[in-house]
Amino acid sequence: MVKCNQKRGMFMACCLLFRGDFTTTHINSAISKIKCRKDVHFVDWIPTGFKIGLNGSAPKVFPDDELAQVTRSCTMLSNSTAVKEAWIRLLEKFESMYKRRAFVHWYVGEGMEESEFSLSQESIADLIAEYEELSTACEENDEDSY
Repeated sequence: MVKCNQKRGMFMACCLLFRGDFTTTHINSAISKIKCRKDVHFVDWIPTGFKIGLNGSAPKVFPDDELAQVTRSCTMLSNSTAVKEAWIRLLEKFESMYKRRAFVHWYVGEGMEESEFSLSQESIADLIAEYEELSTACEENDEDSY
């Protein structure tokens, strides 16, 4: 799980895993409501945007568990351009610690080469740039559609 503001990004994929006494009518209705919301945005190159999993068995609870027994549950797994915020925070923390050479000696002592730190830093920066490109492209497509 990653903490990020979903209102600042667009969903690229969404998987909804339903468990319990759901019907396909309920599921289709829920998806329609999600798609109609103004604060939930999907990229335009994915026509459906959703992958659905349906399991008719009720969720199980272990004895002495703090979770309540329920007859239904839904889990959402998604990929959004908003995750870019988390990668930026991670890169900033990495750069701050690497600048001070914090913990580097432990990794080098275990056999890691110092060049791998720079390579990792570049890889995260490339990932952020890719998400930035996707965000920009999606925003431009949204503006064109109005």
